[in-house]
Amino acid sequence: MILYKGHIYPDSKQDELITSLESDIVDTLSKPQRLTTEAVIAASEKMYQKAANGYYDSIAVPLLNQFGVSYERYQAMAKAFSAEVLRYKCEIELGSNWDNLPPLSSGTVRKIAPLGVLFHVAAGNVDGLPAYSVAEGLLSGNINILKLPSGDSGLSVKLLSDLIAEEPSLADYIYVFDVPSTEFETLKRLAKLADGVVVWGGDMAQRAARDMCDVTTKIIPWGHKLSFAYATQKATDEQLGELARHICATEQVLCSSCQGIFYDTDSKEELQGFARRFFEIFKQENKRFGKADMAMRGRNSVQLYNDRLENKYPLILSEDGVSVVVKEDSELELSYTFRNVWVKALPRNEIVKALKKQKGYLQTCGLLSDITERQELAERLICAGVVRVTNGDLSRTFFGEAHDGTYPLREYTRLVEID
Repeated sequence: MILYKGHIYPDSKQDELITSLESDIVDTLSKPQRLTTEAVIAASEKMYQKAANGYYDSIAVPLLNQFGVSYERYQAMAKAFSAEVLRYKCEIELGSNWDNLPPLSSGTVRKIAPLGVLFHVAAGNVDGLPAYSVAEGLLSGNINILKLPSGDSGLSVKLLSDLIAEEPSLADYIYVFDVPSTEFETLKRLAKLADGVVVWGGDMAQRAARDMCDVTTKIIPWGHKLSFAYATQKATDEQLGELARHICATEQVLCSSCQGIFYDTDSKEELQGFARRFFEIFKQENKRFGKADMAMRGRNSVQLYNDRLENKYPLILSEDGVSVVVKEDSELELSYTFRNVWVKALPRNEIVKALKKQKGYLQTCGLLSDITERQELAERLICAGVVRVTNGDLSRTFFGEAHDGTYPLREYTRLVEID
């Protein structure tokens, strides 16, 4: 499915439309009228009001059920499209006077301008994320080309089509193509038209983006990240319960999902004692949430069975689809996901040494400690490369937060000066 100038076309029209895309982009950039942030915000506000009033429930609710996301969380996420939040986002990311920068000298005008054209290579781990990526590109005044992720539900095209219906001038700034990742030459054609390529995905996606872009194109990577918890002996049961709820709620599939827990000790006995303590709390929260996906539980059961047969780890605790695995190294790694965490010893004076090697992958740490030691531990984690320190709910969000340590709107714009 293709969205081109506000109209839906079949994939068979792909080559024809891509051939005319450069000419259409140049025509839009050559017009004296520019896309205004207020036009984008006004259209987005209308979309938000529709979502708040249940207009998208028939599409959203099945997806919420599939991924175990509550309706309340969906409504909170939808608010990201509201006028209030989008204006706040622009102010936080670009400054309170971003649309009227003070001059540095008399006779010189400064302004923030869009990069020009953004090519979004979207990931499919969160439905609606591709559309939000385009919305950020629109806020910053860019023309946006979107490559849909494989297996896209159709939600992205629906949302962007509705956005254009609310503000027809956006039609010249949104192009959506369903190009498979295997069609590398087609992707290169699209990337060649862009001033910046926005890449959502892991190492392979990042490498592919670098291969398809020439040296004149800015690459803006939003890569897969690893998040974890760090607990001390002063961590409370309430803190561990919040962490367990977070793990059950996210199924450990988000970049901000906890994959495992580092524990502030160098004692094997203390480590195993902590693992047993967390496991009991984990089981209780698992019962409250209901069991994880059956297929994932089956996959993990086989993996854990093999681990036991091979006597691979010193302690494996599992029951009702959740597990806690004690490991003897201090490496940050992906878990088995879907309510399966590892626990590893990591004394606080070893935090930087252990984590610094994972530069570029670190995102969120859920710090479970006493208030008296929190500042010291947070500073150690930041020095190691962590960009976000939270409590037990690693995936909690605040409007205005940075994304992976930076602001998207700053990445999608440039400062220009005119004498």
